[in-house]
Amino acid sequence: MSLKLPGTPNASLFKQGYQVHSNTDGAVNRNIQACREISKMISTSIGPYGKNKLLVNDLGKIFITNDAATMLRELDIVHPAVKVLVMHSEQQEQELGDNTNYVLVLGGELLNLAEKLVVLGLTPTEIIQGYKMASKFAVQELEKLIIDEIQDFQEKDELLKIIRPVIMSKQYGQESLISELVVSAVQHVMPKENPQAFNVDSVRVVKIMGGALTNSFVIKGMVFPREPESQVKKIKETARVAVFNCPVDISASETKGTVLLHDADEMMNFSKGEEEELHKVIKEIYDSGVKVIVAGQGIGELALHFLNKYELLVLKVPSKFDLRRICRICGATPLVRLGAPLPEEMGIIDVVECTEIGSDRVTVFKQNKETSLTSTIVIRGATQNSMDDIERAIDDGVASIKSVLRDPRLLPGAGSTESELVKRITHYGEKTPGLLQLGIKKFAEAFEFLPRLLCETSGLDPSEILPRLYSSHDDNDPETLKFGIDIDSENLNDCLLDVKEFGIFDSFSCKKSAITLATEAVCTILSVDQIIVAKKAGGPAMPKQPKPGNWDQAD
Repeated sequence: MSLKLPGTPNASLFKQGYQVHSNTDGAVNRNIQACREISKMISTSIGPYGKNKLLVNDLGKIFITNDAATMLRELDIVHPAVKVLVMHSEQQEQELGDNTNYVLVLGGELLNLAEKLVVLGLTPTEIIQGYKMASKFAVQELEKLIIDEIQDFQEKDELLKIIRPVIMSKQYGQESLISELVVSAVQHVMPKENPQAFNVDSVRVVKIMGGALTNSFVIKGMVFPREPESQVKKIKETARVAVFNCPVDISASETKGTVLLHDADEMMNFSKGEEEELHKVIKEIYDSGVKVIVAGQGIGELALHFLNKYELLVLKVPSKFDLRRICRICGATPLVRLGAPLPEEMGIIDVVECTEIGSDRVTVFKQNKETSLTSTIVIRGATQNSMDDIERAIDDGVASIKSVLRDPRLLPGAGSTESELVKRITHYGEKTPGLLQLGIKKFAEAFEFLPRLLCETSGLDPSEILPRLYSSHDDNDPETLKFGIDIDSENLNDCLLDVKEFGIFDSFSCKKSAITLATEAVCTILSVDQIIVAKKAGGPAMPKQPKPGNWDQAD
């Protein structure tokens, strides 16, 4: 009699080809291991001396960056548990624009410590409860660690408090120059009456190859890396602007036809009517007082001839986003019909000129008002990769304004906040009865990641620096909270610095959001006890074609 083996559990429940990973097979441990890998990869990029990663995406484009948001965007992550952590990190990027890597690395550290608790015999439910209690306590304690706040969003020195540390973490050594550019650009567009109406999209970045970073500058208005299509390249006086989101050309009909021409006169007369119609339309636009035309789509050669005849400046802007920004800066309405705009549909611009930056011709739209609706930072650099990385640092610096507008309070930076949280949450865990205190203590231990990484990436010994940092924070003296790690110190006795004196601050709302999102992600991953993967859609994969050449030839 043959031995009949039992079939796959739930074989009749799913389609053939599904996969189930249960807790008994170590699903929780495998999830933690996968999250630890992505966390480990991102962690070495934290801090001013953080290492860069060289990424090659699926299109073959090369990225050299230490920006976590760019790495996650270009990496094709497929593991479902890691995707949960990445989604929370992306949420941090969208909401506040910074501390993306903080969410990832703190989440990975919490999961790594949770694995040790599982080995000790704690259930994921007990760990989740401990983590949630500790997270709630940590957010409350952050309120007590505030040492400064931004008073006036029009003041340069006040804005530098938050912009400079953010730029410093990305472009160490060049933070003074880049911060000055960002502050200047932000001041141009910051609304005087209502700073809360500040829009991050109002600060643009244009990269022009050549020169050095010191040649970068800020323009109150917009810069387009192309020259006007028309012969007129410059308008120095206040001019009316018409924006067309349709081709500036003879409208072509959808039907097709064949025309038989017998002689040259018929050929001359064939397009005469259309030419006269186009001439009439361009003359109407000129008579309405328009001096500048912005076209979102193509410009016909015949139309360009008539536009040059009436000395109109014509700029083609293929990007719909830039077209929208032009409408905002000029106050124009984009038209989907070719014709003379109504007075309320026109915009007004003070200066339009074509200049040369390096060897590139650019068109500049300037407003001479005190507060512009858009400002542009023109970055110069030797390579595209270096300019891309500077652009990411500028984006983070501008986004940090958004977080302090939400809450102007500032926390001490340079690992000071984290070292204090380690002490306070550990003390809170010791007073908590039961097994939950193990989860709370491990949550406190996770915050040691930032001071430790700051030491490691700057070449310092964490085992010597961290005890000094902890001992410098006296429970009875709130003034000692301002001590952080000096990454440039060569002497062990001078390894700490005064964060207030050096202006190294963290945004309160940014840090609070990062801790909350990291805890949520970790609790979600720990609460998973089974992963069920359906069979991928689509037919069978195509068989691989044999390579040409001999069978034992090297690949």
